[in-house]
Amino acid sequence: MDMRALGSSGLTIAPLVLGGNVFGWTADEAASFAVLDAFLDAGFNAIDTADVYSRWAPGHSGGESETVIGKWMKARGTRDRVVLITKVGQDMGAGGKGLGRAHILAGAEASLKRLQTDRIDLYFSHFPDPATPIEETLEAHRALVDSGKVRAVGGSNYDAAGLEAALKAGEAAGRARYSVVQPHYNLYERGLYEGAFEDLCVREGLGVIPYFALASGFLTGKYRSEADFGKSPRGGGMKRFLNPRGLAILAALDAVADRHGATPAQVALAWLMARPGVTAPIASATSVGQMRDIAGAAAVKLAPGDIAALDAAGAPV
Repeated sequence: MDMRALGSSGLTIAPLVLGGNVFGWTADEAASFAVLDAFLDAGFNAIDTADVYSRWAPGHSGGESETVIGKWMKARGTRDRVVLITKVGQDMGAGGKGLGRAHILAGAEASLKRLQTDRIDLYFSHFPDPATPIEETLEAHRALVDSGKVRAVGGSNYDAAGLEAALKAGEAAGRARYSVVQPHYNLYERGLYEGAFEDLCVREGLGVIPYFALASGFLTGKYRSEADFGKSPRGGGMKRFLNPRGLAILAALDAVADRHGATPAQVALAWLMARPGVTAPIASATSVGQMRDIAGAAAVKLAPGDIAALDAAGAPV
């Protein structure tokens, strides 16, 4: 398996990150364990979650995904085989929110407890917090790194100006510096990453692990008309993609997939894997079958003509 350096974090990961947002939510504990087992057996190693997953679900309070992953690592003895990624900052109700020092330190302790581990490999600021000076945030992250509870830190959902300011602030003594970013980026959603943000990431040598790599499932090709919306709990959100540009992207994915004997999902992920500057995309699976499908993306090697056709179909308008 091709292993990639994750920026200057000192971590190396395989070219696909498993998204943990579904664990304990649309994938119960047994299904989650099966997906995690199959993912690791396939040679991959990085698992992404967050403290807030899945607080949005009725009856959930957050921490459900971390709890499942922690149980799995303990049951399987896999902690040392995993690059463990989680995040802090989203509203945890009584547990607090934001990127202030007290909440980051408390959030890390709560995540460590749920994950049943003594360290987090990569700890993200989940969203920028305009109410907290970035200096305070990075000083809290430095305290966690210095204590050995966190190995590296990153920023998620920043724009170019915010990321540049955070990187500059992280150069000062006593502060951690983001070495990895997690942007919203896929073949349909390109404007948030491409351009100034991507240029900054490449220039600074940052690790890049995009989320929503399959556009919440649209790029799998499963949703081609409103009649398909009932195929999953996320189906209702597909309407925004069903436009001429979205359908052109699906047609291009179909054509490239046919040439490679692959699936649209594999091609969409392979397009991200081939993007200069992208370390590895994040994709979720609720079954072993889905996991095996997305894992197959690592074997799809797109030709320049394939990439050009996909670029043209998904060009921002």
